Amino acid sequence: MAAQSKPLLVYVVAGAFLAYVLYARFTLYLARRRMMRDNGCRPCPHVYNKDPILGLDVLRENRRNGKNGRLLEAGLERFKKFNSNTFHSRIMTMPVIVTMEPENVKSILSVKFKDYNFGARKNALSPLLGHGIFNSDGEDWANSRHMLRPNFARDQVADIEAFERHFKLMLKHIPQDGSTVDLQDLFFKLTIDTSTEFLFNHSTNSLRMSGQDAENNEDVIFSKKFTYAQGDALDRLRLGPFVRFRKNPEGDEAIRICHAYVDKWVDDAVRWAEKNDAEKAAGVSKEEERYVFIHELAKRIKDKKRIRDELMNVLLAGRDTTASLLSNMFFELAKRPDIYSKLRAEVAQFKGRIPTYEELRGLKYLKWCINESLRTHPVVPGNSRIAGRDTILPLGGGPTGTSPLFVPSGTLVMYSPYGMHRRTDLYGPDADAFRPERWETLRPGWEYLPFNGGPRICLGQQYALTEASYVTARMVQVFEGMECRDPEGGVWRESLTLTVCSLNGVRVGLKMASE
Repeated sequence: MAAQSKPLLVYVVAGAFLAYVLYARFTLYLARRRMMRDNGCRPCPHVYNKDPILGLDVLRENRRNGKNGRLLEAGLERFKKFNSNTFHSRIMTMPVIVTMEPENVKSILSVKFKDYNFGARKNALSPLLGHGIFNSDGEDWANSRHMLRPNFARDQVADIEAFERHFKLMLKHIPQDGSTVDLQDLFFKLTIDTSTEFLFNHSTNSLRMSGQDAENNEDVIFSKKFTYAQGDALDRLRLGPFVRFRKNPEGDEAIRICHAYVDKWVDDAVRWAEKNDAEKAAGVSKEEERYVFIHELAKRIKDKKRIRDELMNVLLAGRDTTASLLSNMFFELAKRPDIYSKLRAEVAQFKGRIPTYEELRGLKYLKWCINESLRTHPVVPGNSRIAGRDTILPLGGGPTGTSPLFVPSGTLVMYSPYGMHRRTDLYGPDADAFRPERWETLRPGWEYLPFNGGPRICLGQQYALTEASYVTARMVQVFEGMECRDPEGGVWRESLTLTVCSLNGVRVGLKMASE
């Protein structure tokens, strides 16, 4: 009798579980239907994937476009194909919404900030970045931001003396006879040198190295491996759920070298903090002569891995955003001698001397050029969030895209600053053109997103803008003219890692100023 009742019990339990699942699904369906009705949501009719189950066609297309340096252009073509600023797609079982609506971006990054998180992005980037500010959510992110914010005060980011030292080293690599040089390569060396000095109190000094010395130098090796590790991180990100099947020993080794390099400076900083605490307890402590970022972190954090994670995150932002901004802007300036002449006229007021921080901020036309570069080539051209709960986007629903759009929990929402910055209805019929003068009257809101927005707006943006302004001002002081030597005739193609710059570099010839 007992033997007969056992299968019966299994059926009862299985039936009860099935009933519970069906009840939960039906209840969720009713709740979502009510939410859509109450908010006036309508479905988005535009779907970009032929494979309705896994969306493998989109994944294959994205990888092909990425290899060909046209992922951003292809993304913009998708919006144009639908004549819509929002469309649907999918990656495996994950629904995807792609948008370039300013109001939607505002909702994701600000109004409904707590409805979204990073999801699987954290797993893709954590091998390199760990759980620092760039790669964390919720309370971890809030703690990181609270801790790092004081380190980006004006006095820290306006170290003109340090910028000038490294700028002079960069000048030594620029031919004075007008022969071709790749400025992008020099800008990336410059910014990793300045960023590591700012963060570690030790510069990689890659601009000091040449030949065999550079090949064997640990600072230069770190710089190269850091660049490679970023590309590896982006590949992980693009693969999404398939990342678990990816093996890249070279990427793993690059990450190991980067971590070992930074760990060395973390160990030094922790020892310094312990000594400083002991001296303070003994009443003999004294203030450092200059601000040192890593020492300030070591005062607040005792966990060495946490310090390393934060440093890796800030280095990524500090080095790549500034180098990419300078590279993209000089790519355009090389083709526009008229704009270059206006910049030279603006800095002529300094009569060749080094401008101060306050004077840099007063260079109106230089600011317009930087703004325009960040518009036409935003250094972070695309980003995404996962909906952590059912939520609503204000636009994208219905045939005209003007109705609210329901976003189910678990949906990947991708937003495109690159596409948004090139909308002709927002920036005029010449939206693709590099025209700094448009900033004389332009006062954009969420349609201009060079450094993210909302609570996660970039902490280091003032550092990046100050360094970019300084380097540009000094370049136009030192060189009276610049000629484009791009192998493809000045047609910009993307090199996309976690930021974007020119695939072919910035190849130019420079003419020294006579004075």
